[in-house]
Amino acid sequence: MSAKNLKPLRVLISLFFLIIATLIFIDFRHSFSENFISSFLFLQFAPSVVKMIQVAGISALGFLVILILTALFGRVYCSTICPLGIFQDVVSWFSVKLRRKKWPYRYAKPHNILRYSLLGLTVIFMVFGSILVLNLLDPYSNFGRFVTYFAKPGALGVNNWLSPILMSGGIYALYPVTIPAIRWEVYVFPILMLVLVVWLSIKYGRLYCNTVCPVGTLLGYISKFSFFQIYIDEQACSKCGRCDRICKSSCMSFREASVDFSRCVACYNCLKICPDNAVKYSINHGNKFNMTTLNPFTSLKKSPSPSAANENLQVDGSKRNFILTSIMMLFGINRFARATVEDIPEPEQDTTIPEEKNYPVSPPGSVSLEHFNKACTACTLCVSVCPTHVIQPSLLEYGVGGFLQPRLDFHAGFCNFDCTSCGEVCPTGAILPLTVDEKHVTQIGVVKFERENCVVYTDNTSCGACSEHCPTRACDMVPYIGELTIPEVDESTCIGCGACEYICPTRPYRAIYVDGNPRHKIADRPETERVEREVDFEDFPF
Repeated sequence: MSAKNLKPLRVLISLFFLIIATLIFIDFRHSFSENFISSFLFLQFAPSVVKMIQVAGISALGFLVILILTALFGRVYCSTICPLGIFQDVVSWFSVKLRRKKWPYRYAKPHNILRYSLLGLTVIFMVFGSILVLNLLDPYSNFGRFVTYFAKPGALGVNNWLSPILMSGGIYALYPVTIPAIRWEVYVFPILMLVLVVWLSIKYGRLYCNTVCPVGTLLGYISKFSFFQIYIDEQACSKCGRCDRICKSSCMSFREASVDFSRCVACYNCLKICPDNAVKYSINHGNKFNMTTLNPFTSLKKSPSPSAANENLQVDGSKRNFILTSIMMLFGINRFARATVEDIPEPEQDTTIPEEKNYPVSPPGSVSLEHFNKACTACTLCVSVCPTHVIQPSLLEYGVGGFLQPRLDFHAGFCNFDCTSCGEVCPTGAILPLTVDEKHVTQIGVVKFERENCVVYTDNTSCGACSEHCPTRACDMVPYIGELTIPEVDESTCIGCGACEYICPTRPYRAIYVDGNPRHKIADRPETERVEREVDFEDFPF
């Protein structure tokens, strides 16, 4: 294959990875199977490393594949597999197209103090059992947050706008869905990171990858010794400078005929643009690049600015009601997504006794808060695939070390009794896969009942919503006053699914709620009552 064909091939592969990665996070119709998602994410470097630390196995060896590819061909992960890297390329491409001067880049010295300091800080935190720095800087996790927090709500909004229009014409390919509501505080960090990534992409190309990203820095160091490298043939070079000005990593110096391969992201733009065929890609010839620029202790200097001279909802019979429902879903109103019980009473007064929750509730399969906090990179994939939207990003519920890691918020939804999706797709092993039978007895928290908050106690009215929605019969109604019944809880059979808390009508504090288990337990299986009676076969008509 000609070296000039490497760029088109790289573009095709990278677009495939970018599109599929985006669709996986946006997919609200669950078009992708859990096995496909898990296989697709096999090659994401940081999640694979974390998974190997937590759960050794073949499914955690994706990072070794990336290391081998890097040792052979350079940073092909950064150019073709990493979704955030490809996203930066897309932003850079559009920004270049909108400029009159098409070649905005030029060679710049690396910011080695910053890049190696961030890598060292990431490693130090991981050695001491925290992946906080990796959570904040990991390219895959940041891309996941960008799509989940910004792209997915937009896609759902468009879906909810189009679905009633199509359905009125007899086309049922789309249906309205609920847009999950996320606390505004959670958006602050992703917005700051998105602004940083977009700004650096427009201004300096791949500077984020070569300065901030610890994965890029690590793979860049390995790529210095890769078997195949890009180099400049001095004898053939006419010093036109095109390779220098098109290099989005600012790592190619045509004046010195050198390439800083630790920063080269293997985009192959230079191979395509060179009119003299002086830029080549072959077995390592030993670049002439001044190795002092690779010294981590080189003084930090600003990069020069680009030169100005260089260029399943059922259809209601009433269209009015249906359109009203769709509009409410478009704006994320959760009323129609909530399970409904016709006889749930409206409380006459607000509750005053706060819910005493000692621990947050981590997803089923996360084993314990300690295991979860050490393994979760907060990529939000479990948030995206959760069908009931009960998995929500945290702020400081886990403490600073668990910043943005997901938790179960039973005010937003409940954990489906038979659902195991989050454990099937988790790329880091933070949530281990469970069978449906194992899920039925995994106790992620225990139910608590505050009688003084219950409408049966405060308003002398019947309710029973919590009991009707409990899948394990941990919440049962017992005689109270007259014909009234009141909840009674059995912590031994509760699995902490939160169905009772979600459906409880009292506000602002629930009368029944779930307190998380710091380490998940095995609940007792509920006893099934069998009604035995004699059957008179003469009563049967057949």
